[in-house]
Amino acid sequence: MLFCKAAAGLLALATSASALQALPIPQAQLKRQTQLQRQSRLTAAATYQEYNLTVPIDHFHNDTKYEPHSNGTFNLRYWFDAQFYKPGGPVFVLSAGETNGENRFPFMEKGIIYEIAKATGGIGVILEHRYYGTSIPVPSFSTENLRFLTTEQALEDTAYFAKNVVFEGFEDVDWSPDVTPWIVYGGSYAGAFVAFLRVVYPDIFFAAISSSGVPQAIWDYWEYFDGARLFGPEVCSETTGKLTHIVDTILLNETLSEYVGPLKDVYGLGYVSSDTDFAAALRGGIYDLQSYNWDPEISGDSFFEYCDLVSNNTNQFPELEEKRSAVEELITVAGYGDEVDPLADRMLNYIGSLGYALRRCGGTADECFGFGDREFYAQDDTSETWRLWPYQVCTEWGYLQTGSGAPDDVLPMISRLVDLEYSSQICRETFGMTGVANVSNINKYGGFDIAYDRLMFLDGEWDPWRAAGVQAVTQEPRESTPRQPVVLIDDAVHHWDENGVFPNETRPGIPPQAVVDAKAAIEEFVLEMLKEWEPARK
Repeated sequence: MLFCKAAAGLLALATSASALQALPIPQAQLKRQTQLQRQSRLTAAATYQEYNLTVPIDHFHNDTKYEPHSNGTFNLRYWFDAQFYKPGGPVFVLSAGETNGENRFPFMEKGIIYEIAKATGGIGVILEHRYYGTSIPVPSFSTENLRFLTTEQALEDTAYFAKNVVFEGFEDVDWSPDVTPWIVYGGSYAGAFVAFLRVVYPDIFFAAISSSGVPQAIWDYWEYFDGARLFGPEVCSETTGKLTHIVDTILLNETLSEYVGPLKDVYGLGYVSSDTDFAAALRGGIYDLQSYNWDPEISGDSFFEYCDLVSNNTNQFPELEEKRSAVEELITVAGYGDEVDPLADRMLNYIGSLGYALRRCGGTADECFGFGDREFYAQDDTSETWRLWPYQVCTEWGYLQTGSGAPDDVLPMISRLVDLEYSSQICRETFGMTGVANVSNINKYGGFDIAYDRLMFLDGEWDPWRAAGVQAVTQEPRESTPRQPVVLIDDAVHHWDENGVFPNETRPGIPPQAVVDAKAAIEEFVLEMLKEWEPARK
């Protein structure tokens, strides 16, 4: 069934909301995520025909961490499009990752699934991840019931799917991986996921493409902001670092305690009692680089709008002019007296840029900026989808975004008060977990060093998640080879090769040449590897 146009806008929002996230996440934002998921589920019901395969809940009965074990099964949801299928063509599976699989429909309509299925005469598939969407194996999302939400269980689901699925209308085709080539693709978390599939199950998955994959699990992921710090407009990152340093200097220096109240007041947050909640609330648009995309239909441009404001040496918010003297005093006491001009105007613009974000929350101070409502974290029915990715973060993946982790010689983009203790509060409040995530559960697959024949990696040069991938700036550059290609997409952010446009939507710069080249590289890789299918099978 064709993609439902009426759902496109909401699906774009839902896709953005479900993008790979790290902690901390304010309570109000968690509530909005649940609402978006409910809306998308209602709106996107009539798109592609959905199917289900019965899959074991527990694949690892010898592992004590899954006790009590389960002999039960659940329905793993999937969709497929066979419009380009020709006998002998491959199965091209997009791993849906940490979201409702319906949010990936655009990639089947006109994105990477459509493109590769058309190029190869293959069948395109979206496979939902256990616990997400309707692929729910448990009656509630209690902490005990979430014990089966691990990457290794989900990997085994995918292998089980490849060995057992029969696509409706093609019952006479042998889809088993020893007869039909299976190629997997994923972006972000799913990008790491499909790389793991190729390493763990090389006899099942013939090739894999990891787009913006994050194979290195990291507990303190302060490097998230390096995308903006290193590749954003220089004045923007420099100003953000200085304004953040002004905040930290006042909050962390007892001799300046008399200025804490005035500091909160100039930001309009005098009612926020916690200094750390206040500092964490000053997120600004520096967080928003990840939402930037080459396709204006799904792109969020708030990062560059923010940068334009904080780089401007003239106050753009006349209503804030009355705060100028207070701002100048705060800048001076924090040690930047020599830079009052232009920092005063930039700080006023920074305050103004925060206004909308702070106003749109619509909740109490604790809901918007903190973790105050303990009852909220106790909610665990299956509509509380916000619990899922944080559980994976707290148990296996990490990715706590901190300011405290930045080296002393680096001005962090967010406050140093946002530390591991603060960022992991959701782990304690929601799941009763006080320790560090067991990142070895993930890094055992290879981490930064993961590599395998017929495994391709693509990354965006500016991507905030690049620091957790094989092309992190801290790693030695990899040699790209035909069998293990590595592509760095210039001026790109998060899995830019995944979405696409219809032929009549193309125009100069849409898609940009770097994305066109990346897509061509994927197609070339797949076609070349398929030439090896028969010899490899023999």
